Amino acid sequence: MSAKAEHYDVIRKPVITEKSTMASDHGAVVFEVAIDANKPQIKEAVEALFGVKVKAVNTTITKGKVKRFRGQLGRRKDVKKAYVTLEEGNTIDVTTGL
Repeated sequence: MSAKAEHYDVIRKPVITEKSTMASDHGAVVFEVAIDANKPQIKEAVEALFGVKVKAVNTTITKGKVKRFRGQLGRRKDVKKAYVTLEEGNTIDVTTGL
């Protein structure tokens, strides 16, 4: 498997919410990442895929909620998000396609 495919396995998709838009004002971009990805892997993947310099990576794991589906109890999957802070002068436009 190529290195680029591995980077796409680490980074799933950008998170576009009100909170992530506020973070982008401070030079941070939010991605949904693989649950087993660590910070050095995330940093390497973002730098390789987008050609930017990463200053810091902060991660958070959101536990999946228990929801009802057709009367049955089900559980949403756990989601790991990475707040990637970029070096000065670097930007990623997540509103366009990857």
